[in-house]
Amino acid sequence: MFEFEQRKLPNATIVLVLGILSIITCCCYGILGLIIGIIALVLYKQDKRLYDANPSVYTNFSNLNTGRILAIIGLVLNILFLFYIIWAISFIGWETLQNPELLQEKLNELQ
Repeated sequence: MFEFEQRKLPNATIVLVLGILSIITCCCYGILGLIIGIIALVLYKQDKRLYDANPSVYTNFSNLNTGRILAIIGLVLNILFLFYIIWAISFIGWETLQNPELLQEKLNELQ
C-alpha cells in the first residue's frame, strides 16, 4: 500500500495571520482591514480547493478554517466602521471633524 506524506496547506498560516490582522486594523477607517480580509478569503478559497481534492494529505485545515472565520469577523467589523465613518462625515461634516472647536460645538448641540 502507498502511504501519502502528510503536508500542510500552503496558505493556511497566512490566512490565519491575515484574519487576525483584518480584525486588528478595523480602526484604520475600515479600508485596510477590508482589503486584508478579502485577500484572506481569496487565499482560503484556493487552499480549500486543494483540501477538498485530497483531504487525507493535508494536516492543518483547522488553521485555514479559523483564519476564514477571523477574516469574516474582520470584514464585518471593517464594513461597520466604514459605514460609521461615512455617516459621521455626512452628518457632522468633514470641516467639523478637522476642527476640534467646531466638533465640540456640534457635539454640544446634539446633547
